[in-house]
Amino acid sequence: MYYVIQVAPGTEQKTETLIKERVETELYDRCFHPLRHVRKKFRGEWRDLHEKLMPGYVFITSDTIADLYPELRRVPALTKLLGRNDGEIFIPLAEKEADWLERITEGGTEAEISQVAVAEGDTVTILSGPLRDMEGKIRKIHLHRRIAEVEVDFMNRKTVIHLGIELVGREEE
Repeated sequence: MYYVIQVAPGTEQKTETLIKERVETELYDRCFHPLRHVRKKFRGEWRDLHEKLMPGYVFITSDTIADLYPELRRVPALTKLLGRNDGEIFIPLAEKEADWLERITEGGTEAEISQVAVAEGDTVTILSGPLRDMEGKIRKIHLHRRIAEVEVDFMNRKTVIHLGIELVGREEE
């Protein structure tokens, strides 16, 4: 099951490293902060970047949270394990929330760039990538910036995440 750790923004990698150094690996399966692959234009040249998908959050998967939590408390960068706390019983990420995270990262730690085609009349079609089958959740596509705004449910609230897109089948600007 997925659990969410809230950390100070900018300390995701440090927290992940500390967890991997100080917590027994038998207590968890994966510990990561998801990234997104985007392309940005600098001085007329497109560059590939790997940015934090959800700044301030580290995800950890475990089936033994009762044993894992006391170990996590020893990690200095840890802010808190999210979820309802009833005497140190924590609620995992909802199954549908864990599913979209798995789907957009394809079981890894990074959401790749989605390929999109733009037809006459600015009709956008998702060809491949994490945006596939998310048409109802896409709020806006910024063709010039090569970013799609996607509204997802995260920790029982609506959150907007930005995913990278690549134009296919239309002249580059």
